Amino acid sequence: MTIPSITASYLGALGLLYAFLGLRVARFRRGNKIAFGDGDNRYLRSAIRAHANFAEYVPIIVIMNALLEMGGAGSVQMHVLLGTLAVSRILHPFGMHAKPMTPQFIVGRIVGVILTFLVLLASALLLLRRFALS
Repeated sequence: MTIPSITASYLGALGLLYAFLGLRVARFRRGNKIAFGDGDNRYLRSAIRAHANFAEYVPIIVIMNALLEMGGAGSVQMHVLLGTLAVSRILHPFGMHAKPMTPQFIVGRIVGVILTFLVLLASALLLLRRFALS
């Protein structure tokens, strides 16, 4: 079995982003003296959701892509999928603090979510085609 090195490289970068998002939550908590929940603070709530949203989508997508890579997917395909995931996850937090329908909201949150879902769906369909339907 070969190590999925492309996926591992992206996972390292995504891990740093996840740590940043977690530290941002901790900073907002400490700065506002809120130990639990969001204390009805919209900035803390947005930071919590950006961190949680990452945790909800990235693991399954990375697992699917590691399986694709181990199953022989080409490097270009892997870079397109995982590069798009990385861009989507960088964009998303920028839109979380923006007012709805502002350019920052649209590019950050909406485009970030759309790209994440496209990678999720593409990865799932590629896995099905490669392993379940062959």
